[in-house]
Amino acid sequence: MKNCSTDTFFNGKIKVRQNKSGYRFSIDAVLLASHAGKCSGGRILDLGTGCGIISLIIAYRNPQLTIYGIEVQKELSDIANINVKSNNMESQIIILCQDMKELNCDMIAGPVDMIVSNPPYWKVSSGRMNSDQQKAVARHEIKATLFDVIETACRMLRTSGRIVMVYSSDRLTDIITQMRSFNIEPKFLRSIHSSENSEAKLILVEGIKGGRPGITIASPLIIYHKDGSYTNEVKQMFLPS
Repeated sequence: MKNCSTDTFFNGKIKVRQNKSGYRFSIDAVLLASHAGKCSGGRILDLGTGCGIISLIIAYRNPQLTIYGIEVQKELSDIANINVKSNNMESQIIILCQDMKELNCDMIAGPVDMIVSNPPYWKVSSGRMNSDQQKAVARHEIKATLFDVIETACRMLRTSGRIVMVYSSDRLTDIITQMRSFNIEPKFLRSIHSSENSEAKLILVEGIKGGRPGITIASPLIIYHKDGSYTNEVKQMFLPS
């Protein structure tokens, strides 16, 4: 892994190795892991885990959980496995190099209580495709579409289980439509803005399998102050608790 760098989280309590030039996680993953929050117990599925950053953060905050990280790209799943081992989380996190479209409950000993996912935002026909394959797969629907993510969630979640996603605000209608078509009721929505006066580029969305109609629209999440520093809410996401 000569082409990897190592970053730290929570004042060095988590070490994360990732490619220097290929796909690298962004603030999106941190926002998603923070929203997923502390869970009372059970099993979590991380669809498109990449280097494993979301699973690592959730596992750190929830040492009682079992998390399955699913990654279709072999090199990234290898890096995720290294990160799990280097953080001594083998008893909590299991990484599977697997196409989510072929995933079934028997592979992970039953349905899960929660799914988290930071899936590709763009359709293959939308925008310029990155020449780096890892980046292209992470950003465009090459290996998995929004339909695939929601269909997999419906297949893998227990009844009343929840899915939490960070996604492009441009495709809000798509995500709500897909959720409802698979009996996942949208229950929570929060827009994410780079600054106080900017338009939303991202959204946090949460749905419950078999849930009743009714959605909470939270106050906007602002990432940066005018001087470019993180807002207090985002700063807290990088601190151990």
